[in-house]
Amino acid sequence: METTLARELGGAVGRLAKRLVSETAHTSRTALSVLGSLRERPRRITDLAALEHVAQPTMTVLVSRLEQRGWVERRDDPVDGRVVNVALTSAGAQVVEELIAARTAVLTEWLSAFTDDERETLAAALPLLDRLGTA
Repeated sequence: METTLARELGGAVGRLAKRLVSETAHTSRTALSVLGSLRERPRRITDLAALEHVAQPTMTVLVSRLEQRGWVERRDDPVDGRVVNVALTSAGAQVVEELIAARTAVLTEWLSAFTDDERETLAAALPLLDRLGTA
């Protein structure tokens, strides 16, 4: 039972995430994830690479692209001058907020096709889904 549920849940979440990105984003899922991570706090490129499961040179290229768009900037670490952190710029924060708004609008539209009972079921499942995502 748990294995079947896990397989089906993983597939459903993956399809939903892919559909949301394709309908609302104008950049890659990895770039979106990096912007989301930087929303929490500045991070080193090595930390971003580890979070995204990519090689450091790959992350360096992605950060350079995001920097060219004006969405991130490199800053000296205030504690260790040898370290450079990547931080979200105000333009990058605006992009993240716009993407969240777009995602919310798309989901609102999709949810309008559901019955009240279906929406209540989804709402009741949110704490469980959140617990899975933060475990």
